[in-house]
Amino acid sequence: MPQLTTDPVMLTLIATFAYLLGSIPFGIVVTRAMGLGDLRQIGSGNIGATNVLRTGNKSAAAATLVLDGAKGAVAVLIARAVAGEDAAQLAALCAFLGHLYPIWLRFRGGKGVATFLGTLLALDWRVGLACCATWLLAALLARISSMAALTAAALSSLWLLVFHQGQMLLLTVVLTLLVYIRHWANLERIKNGTEPKIGASKV
Repeated sequence: MPQLTTDPVMLTLIATFAYLLGSIPFGIVVTRAMGLGDLRQIGSGNIGATNVLRTGNKSAAAATLVLDGAKGAVAVLIARAVAGEDAAQLAALCAFLGHLYPIWLRFRGGKGVATFLGTLLALDWRVGLACCATWLLAALLARISSMAALTAAALSSLWLLVFHQGQMLLLTVVLTLLVYIRHWANLERIKNGTEPKIGASKV
């Protein structure tokens, strides 16, 4: 992890801002704006892009994916601009936690894949692109969104080493563990062969 050089008060403000930004449930916002109903009553009830896709509206799913990724990236870029790399990594963590446990939804949020990728793209675009490519390849091969997410998260630390970004290792390991915790039910379904394919209408 980078050396802590930012004032604690500033770090606290950045952490709060990043959490609140990350906690915006864009999946719910987009589906309501497009008249698709309450996302929490559709499919798995998750607020992420994969569940938005179950509405049958690919544009809504794409918008959710971009916005959920962007909120993590924006938090990182603003923190880096106003403070430094220590603040950027803290913002990445807090934006991710905001998505997983949003205060607006009684701390019942999404699984964080898009936000995870967005923060990595902002922290180091090479690592982020490598993880996005890993997700895409795994999704094409397995046709299972959760498996693609778990694969991309698992290999993220490897990409850090490839691109000599060891100072991000602790953060990435923590984010990866959180991704796996949030996907625990998916892991059980993958093990049992009952995890739905991409585009399936229900869990």
